[in-house]
Amino acid sequence: MKKISISDLSKYVGEEISISGWVYHKRSSGKLHFVVLRDGTGYLQCVYFKNNVSPEVFELTESVGQESSVICKGTVKEDKRAPGGFELDANDFTVITAATDYPITPKDHGIEFLMDHRHLWLRSSKQVAILRVRHRIIKAIRDFFDGNGFTLVDSPILTPSACEGTSTLFSTDYFDLGKAYLTQSGQLYAEAGAMALGKVYTFGPTFRAEKSKTRRHLTEFWMVEPEVAFNDLNDNMDLAEEFLEYVVQTVIREREAELKILERDITKLQNVKRPLPRISYDEAVEILRKNGVEFEWGNDLGGGDETIISNQFDRPVMVHRYPSEVKAFYMKRDPENPKVALAVDVLAPEGYGEIIGGSQREDSLDLLLERIAQHNLPLEDFQWYLDLRRFGSVPHAGFGLGIERTVGWICGLDHVRETIPFARMIYRKTP
Repeated sequence: MKKISISDLSKYVGEEISISGWVYHKRSSGKLHFVVLRDGTGYLQCVYFKNNVSPEVFELTESVGQESSVICKGTVKEDKRAPGGFELDANDFTVITAATDYPITPKDHGIEFLMDHRHLWLRSSKQVAILRVRHRIIKAIRDFFDGNGFTLVDSPILTPSACEGTSTLFSTDYFDLGKAYLTQSGQLYAEAGAMALGKVYTFGPTFRAEKSKTRRHLTEFWMVEPEVAFNDLNDNMDLAEEFLEYVVQTVIREREAELKILERDITKLQNVKRPLPRISYDEAVEILRKNGVEFEWGNDLGGGDETIISNQFDRPVMVHRYPSEVKAFYMKRDPENPKVALAVDVLAPEGYGEIIGGSQREDSLDLLLERIAQHNLPLEDFQWYLDLRRFGSVPHAGFGLGIERTVGWICGLDHVRETIPFARMIYRKTP
């Protein structure tokens, strides 16, 4: 008897097979017991007819608890009404491990209860769908960069200094060498990689010790950061919109079933195609003021501001040339207007906020030294970074995309805590 996965059922119609999985749901109708099995690849209704199985098996299918691990055997039949379009005319049932009093039942549970039981909540159909979409987003990201001449450069998680000051970083004692910090970005190391390989990207976990409780923030999240030698701000924006279109359209095409489970209106995602609208920070300020916001030029955009701006467009909008004083030290100032940096943020529609942040980097050694001093950063920690300007400096640019915000936006979720298997927030470090 063949042991197969539920996702492969279409290949075995009319054949007798064995499926291993967990009891997701069950119901009875007189002489019929229906056991819905899940195995991680899909869902299968197994039909047990009293006259076709032993009394022991029939009794077991009625008494078995939710999330018991089992083996179901029988013949595959096509049935358009059944979950997945197939069902099992079952003739045997084996319990591997019996589960009783499974804590997550079909009734409504509070979010804190579900987060406390996140290790079990992951088994629900909605959470499975989210993780499948997340997986496909990550694969699409890698496919895009790998298919466009980029080389993956792994950056360290423990770093000797911060990209933008240490106030929002987690620190640890590092042997006899003083403090080390959990990285907030792989960008500085990506710049070194770009000077060696031309086009690179880093992809890994990043950490921010911001005491923020908004629905957009986690303390541990994943970020992909491409960096390209000889690119300027316009090249950077071209790359960002091409990249974003590829990722979103790939997910729409290949995760349609999961997006349907999540009840996501994909018509809003279908608009994510080039060209994306591009507006300057100055134009963004005008939009805010026209919408009744008393916004002062020079301030950074808050979450509410981003929502107002993005609501003016039917697709992500690129906001460029922010005031240099609210941006990081490594961002190049506009030669035509030093008050603004050659920076860009991509704001997702529907109130999901910034999903991409990037810039052209400062390639002048003297100007970079000046900026490091202005930001009161320890010069000795950045000597290796300054070497990139001493030895063959070139214009270059890059950006970072946060995976969790992107997953939240594409899935249409209310909070980023559901976008990652085990969320870390300022008030949660378990399970």
